Amino acid sequence: MNESSLRNHIAITLIKGIGPILAKNLIAYLGSAEAVFKENSSTLEKIPGIGSTLAKMIFEQAPETLKLADRELEYIQSHHIQALLYSEKEYPFRLKECEDSPILLYYDGSINLNDGHFIAFVGTRNPTDYGRNWCQSMIEELAQKIPNAVIVSGLAYGIDITAHKAALKYQLPTIGVVAHGIDRIYPSTHTPIGNKMAKNGGIITEYPSGTKPDKPNFVQRNRIIAGLSDAVIIVESAARGGALLTAEAANLYNREVFSLPGRVGDIRSEGCNTLIKQNKASLIESATDLINAMNWESKTDNILTQPTLFSDLNEEEQTLLTALRKSDSIQINQLTLQLNWPVEKLFSLLLEMEFKGLIRSLPGNVYKANP
Repeated sequence: MNESSLRNHIAITLIKGIGPILAKNLIAYLGSAEAVFKENSSTLEKIPGIGSTLAKMIFEQAPETLKLADRELEYIQSHHIQALLYSEKEYPFRLKECEDSPILLYYDGSINLNDGHFIAFVGTRNPTDYGRNWCQSMIEELAQKIPNAVIVSGLAYGIDITAHKAALKYQLPTIGVVAHGIDRIYPSTHTPIGNKMAKNGGIITEYPSGTKPDKPNFVQRNRIIAGLSDAVIIVESAARGGALLTAEAANLYNREVFSLPGRVGDIRSEGCNTLIKQNKASLIESATDLINAMNWESKTDNILTQPTLFSDLNEEEQTLLTALRKSDSIQINQLTLQLNWPVEKLFSLLLEMEFKGLIRSLPGNVYKANP
């Protein structure tokens, strides 16, 4: 990749008032990203969608945005972050089909974003046991029947993190699309999961380093989850919420949308049931439903086994398991006080033990030992 071209693409994304569609128009009409910063405002304003006000902003902001782009270029190079331009073959081809896809993605990961079946799991941040357990069993079944599946979600609380953890547990690559710079993980408690994902999957964002997880960014992030995927599964959702925005984007992009049905009157299934009633999503119960609808081949002869459970625990794991078994469930802050261990150390150990099948996590950073 030409460093000068990347610098100018980064700078375009930093211009206030210029979104992905206008950015593509600018580059298409002028022939390159570099040309955007070489033309005068009178030339820029003639480009469809720009006009005199935006043209003036582009011209006036050019020195500052190029300076910021230099900083970002230095950051991604020093941290080995991949920058994927929409004009290059490494850019996800599914996302490239979407009119409002970003002109640039920041990617910290290890898999080819154009290989495999990409399946998004989204839903409420406060799932029921029904939703959480179904999500886990669905991904386990996918690992058995579609070993080249890639699980996509947003690294948020609830269904998102449940899907990512299940994918790692059953050895499927998983992609987290985040609503902030790639220099952080939000929420910070999901950092250990994010680090594991980078080794078998990855983290993607359209935002430069330093970008905070502001609310509008999550709405924009949802379109990338939809566009990146072959199919989107809504696990649990209230009548309004981010998962429904993802479903809306998926329908706009002609992606297949599936919805897990819930009980009549259950607030956390109201959105899912409405999607089904309005024919905006197909009812889904199992991986077989997905495979049949997508005309994918089921690899039932290539079943992956659940990772081996280790009976021999080290001293710290034994101590932690003993503490967990003293109560039905316990919040991580209480564990920190009880064991006098740093919370970062606890999160790492809890994550490893969850993968081994010894414990399970509940909402609110509550943990429980398995029988």
